[in-house]
Amino acid sequence: AAFEPLSIKPTTEMPDDFVQFWDNAKADAVKIPLDAKTTLLPEKCTETVDVYHVNIQNFRVNNRLYGILCVPKKPGKYPALLNVPGAGIRNYSGDIATAEKGIITFQIGIHGIPVTMDSDFYGNLWAPLNAYYNINLDDRDQYYYKRVYIGCVRAVDFIFSLPEFDGENLAVTGGSQGGALSVVTAALDPRVKCIGLYCPALCDLTGYLYDRAGGWPHLFNEANHDFNVKDDKIKTSMYYDVVNFARLVKVPGLFSWGYNDTTCPPTSMYAAYNVINAPKKLVLYLDARHWIYPEQRAMTIDWLDNQLTGDGSLDPK
Repeated sequence: AAFEPLSIKPTTEMPDDFVQFWDNAKADAVKIPLDAKTTLLPEKCTETVDVYHVNIQNFRVNNRLYGILCVPKKPGKYPALLNVPGAGIRNYSGDIATAEKGIITFQIGIHGIPVTMDSDFYGNLWAPLNAYYNINLDDRDQYYYKRVYIGCVRAVDFIFSLPEFDGENLAVTGGSQGGALSVVTAALDPRVKCIGLYCPALCDLTGYLYDRAGGWPHLFNEANHDFNVKDDKIKTSMYYDVVNFARLVKVPGLFSWGYNDTTCPPTSMYAAYNVINAPKKLVLYLDARHWIYPEQRAMTIDWLDNQLTGDGSLDPK
């Protein structure tokens, strides 16, 4: 149950130089050549879709971003969908099903490592990267998520370099951490046309400092209090809080989440949703915890398809 959820206000603050900080980060990144490398994955290709393992340079020379690109085989110009990932370290298979509908898809990882390795490979990385969201939290210029957020913009750069892309119609989707990255990408890159996302993480991180739940990864909850509740880390979090990116979103968005989600508490997600000053629609799956129902995902993909190729109605079918 909720009491006036659309009245929930964020606890985090937007730094005065927030926009300038990210404009500078993007300006630095665009100087780095994409140096895109694509490798066909014949075992994953279908009759209608070619599938590639891709890596590009991210925000620094020799710092790479990896993903799976799916391109319709039939000659033509197509819209595109960027799939941004949930939390963790894993391999990816690409969104072949959506590509078979006539939409280029690019599913990315965030850790600068190939996304086609065996599961054991990623299991061995779990110990050193288990709490990657804490790495360099005391320094806004070195915080782990800087390479992640800028990497999403670089992924957009790559999509716009594709000869099969129609040059205009690009959407972003993801859940949890991917929901957060969908908002971030739309805020940072005006080339994004729309976003469709689920249970966004990284929202209103400072909620715990005001007797309220903050979003995943719960940087300032009781378990992390002694380690993270310091002025420099709180300040850094403001440059990465999805609430502050939500304030800058200008494109239509479809959102969905549940009221039993303790990973991404609804209060934190509402704090971000409520500051968006753009066409938006929230569809609630009240009983849901931190998961996505198949019909929820189908609704979002259909909505994104309609935004990219249809009449652009805000209401999902």
